[in-house]
Amino acid sequence: MNNPLLDFSDLPKFDKILPEHVGQAVDTLLARAELALQTVTSDAFPPQWQEISRVLDAATEELGRAWGAINHLNSVADSPELRAVYNAALPRVTDFWTRLGADERLYAKYKSIPPDSLNPEQQQAHRNALRGFVLGGAELSGADKQRFAQIQERQAELTQKFSENVLDATDQFAYYAQAGEVDGLPEDVLLAAREAAKKDGQEGYKLTLKMPSYLPVMQYVHNAELRQRLYRAYVTRASEQSDQAARKFDNSAIIRELLALRAEEAKLLGYKNFAEVSVVPKMADSPQQVVEFLRDLALRARPHALRDLQEMQQFALERLQITDPQPWDWPYISEKLKEERYAFNEQEVKAYFTAPRVLAGLFKIVETLFDVSIRPDQASTWHPGVSFYRIERTGPNGVELIGQFYLDQPARTGKRGGAWMDDVRSRWLRPDSGKLQTPVAHLVCNFADGLDGKPALLTHDDVITLFHEFGHGLHHLLTRVNERDVAGISGVEWDAVELPSQFMENFCWEWSVLSDMTAHVKTGLPMPRELFDKMLAAKNFQSGMQTLRQIEFALFDMLLHTEHDPAHDIQDLLDQVRAEIAVLQPPPWSRTAHSFSHIFSGGYAAGYYSYKWAEVLSADAYAAFEETLEPDGRPSPDTGRKYRQSILEVGGSRPAIESFKAFRGREPRLEALLRHQGMALTVTSDNCNLEVKSAHAPILSSAGAQPVAGAAQSRGR
Repeated sequence: MNNPLLDFSDLPKFDKILPEHVGQAVDTLLARAELALQTVTSDAFPPQWQEISRVLDAATEELGRAWGAINHLNSVADSPELRAVYNAALPRVTDFWTRLGADERLYAKYKSIPPDSLNPEQQQAHRNALRGFVLGGAELSGADKQRFAQIQERQAELTQKFSENVLDATDQFAYYAQAGEVDGLPEDVLLAAREAAKKDGQEGYKLTLKMPSYLPVMQYVHNAELRQRLYRAYVTRASEQSDQAARKFDNSAIIRELLALRAEEAKLLGYKNFAEVSVVPKMADSPQQVVEFLRDLALRARPHALRDLQEMQQFALERLQITDPQPWDWPYISEKLKEERYAFNEQEVKAYFTAPRVLAGLFKIVETLFDVSIRPDQASTWHPGVSFYRIERTGPNGVELIGQFYLDQPARTGKRGGAWMDDVRSRWLRPDSGKLQTPVAHLVCNFADGLDGKPALLTHDDVITLFHEFGHGLHHLLTRVNERDVAGISGVEWDAVELPSQFMENFCWEWSVLSDMTAHVKTGLPMPRELFDKMLAAKNFQSGMQTLRQIEFALFDMLLHTEHDPAHDIQDLLDQVRAEIAVLQPPPWSRTAHSFSHIFSGGYAAGYYSYKWAEVLSADAYAAFEETLEPDGRPSPDTGRKYRQSILEVGGSRPAIESFKAFRGREPRLEALLRHQGMALTVTSDNCNLEVKSAHAPILSSAGAQPVAGAAQSRGR
């Protein structure tokens, strides 16, 4: 019990977990889980849901929680020592979950459970479990079953190595710029870069590939050579095109092997390709349906994207005297065009978004709409920059704890990029103790940190990211489902799980919400309405190009897992997709797929389309709030209550389409998405019905979802 990873009495003791604890904890918990598996699969053990759960699920849940803590630390506090013990334990943990999901004895027990002996939540979890056994190889035998297990273990190793390569390739780059090179860089970014250089014992300004450093360089620095230097380093990360010192992080071979293994896995399961396997537990009916959805949306967005490009080309020539814009010029041109057209820039906006004020505003809208209170709480953490909160609701029996969450905002070395939500534990009426376990979540971002005692400043895009991840968190934390496997995000179809996250983004464009979360970093004054109106006017600036960019990623991902021969270079396919979709072409040495962590290490393989798919649902769901605004323009608490009860509280206990229809009273429609993105004018009275049908019909599948056994429930932006 001196091992903090073996203490499940409360929250993880992150400040006490050391690399040397990992091996012992994994040994102990695997032995417990193995014993539980042998117990429930014995002939004498009854095929009863609660009994199986009391013995097996209780043991595997502890294994999952401990491994989740280890995996989390590996993502946010990487070190050579932790990485070594993590990689040593990974094959054994993967082997157990693979064997569990393919155990024909356990599969037989589940098939013997009478469905009418289960409540509705358990019935949904039972259906998901049976499907999960099939996808987990339980119906395979002999050499095929053995090979399936080998594939799972090797894929786990490869995805981890892919992630490590991207992190290391990002962290190893640093350029120390001199004063004359960084003209145009915002004051707060300059200060952070100078402080970073001083810490390294260097002169000048340290520039990195972390977003708080990289993006401002691309947007604001006047020096095209400096922009080119960082751009090339960024788009060649973890590839054979990176500089000589970084080529040890090349992901090329990993990508080829991963794709080959996925194709082999699909064939073993009786499918033509991995995309067919991927869509089985999703809302979409087939890969072809997804491809048609993406190409249809691309056709609608393309005229807008071409107009965006033409405007930038003309502006670059006439106002910036850039006659032949290069890929590293476009973010700079775009920012200058936006500044001139709308008379504001992102740095002006950023000064009003201090992190504490934004968080207070986020909490206020959540508390108002969803009838909860969010309070600071105490827990051990892995870094001083991490905070911890509790969500409560006051009812007839007093104050009830709903859930808790960690919030890790600052970017730093050893923390992988991006933003995501992970579960620490799920809501569960525990069958072993009879006690209700409340849910806990990690919310992770990568924002710039505060300097010189001042609060961190967020860009408006950072604010949107925070709201996005909090939407995932609410989905996990506000559930009222007592069955663990369908509580919160568990069991929700992957292509619907982005609905609550993208839904929350909409509030970042409401004056009644935004006005409560702004205070100028120097004056403390709220954002002027005039500045907000300029932001709102610029909301859909270059939305056509942004839409095509997402479709490019999604179509590449889907074709990669359907038509692509793993023996061939993926760059050829990516070039073909770009020729079809993109209006801006990158240089031939760009290798962005080599750091495409979503599909090669983040669980979105043949599933990246989920962002656009769920955006249709989220835009239509948010339209309900637009239709029921209060007289003062604020969102309606009544609508918030209905949304909470219809979608957030039910989690994965029923198909996502049923939850959506319970909230909206009808099937989803495309109009809200087109309107929100400024593309509604393309819908005419002659083709409106056809458009709506072609765009939202694929969403009407009633398939459920079953996460891979033991996989972390991570959702990112």
